[in-house]
Amino acid sequence: MTTTLFTSDHEWLRIEGDVATIGITDYAQSQLGDVVFVELPKVGRSLKKAEAAAVVESVKAASDVYAPISGEVLEINDALTTEPALVNSDAAGNAWFFKLKIADKSQLGGLMDEAAYKAHTA
Repeated sequence: MTTTLFTSDHEWLRIEGDVATIGITDYAQSQLGDVVFVELPKVGRSLKKAEAAAVVESVKAASDVYAPISGEVLEINDALTTEPALVNSDAAGNAWFFKLKIADKSQLGGLMDEAAYKAHTA
């Protein structure tokens, strides 16, 4: 079973077992404008909840992508380093940033479901 959760900083997490796939929301990419560069964390890096994990640069601004939960980086989406515009075209799908092995499932409790996130951005 897959569950999708959201942060107030506009990251999404797709939870499958002990792994969370993380990216930024459509709302976030629409605020950024055309994405021109993505810097991803190194595989094997341990991230703490709320730690800056990646950087997204657009024609308007650069912003950090934070780790929504603690965990170890299992995989990164190399496609974003060669094609950062994927974030604009498919933020909620193929433009995921990294996968984390979830360190503490209780941290998921503070995140929003889709309805709460929609209300947050309204």
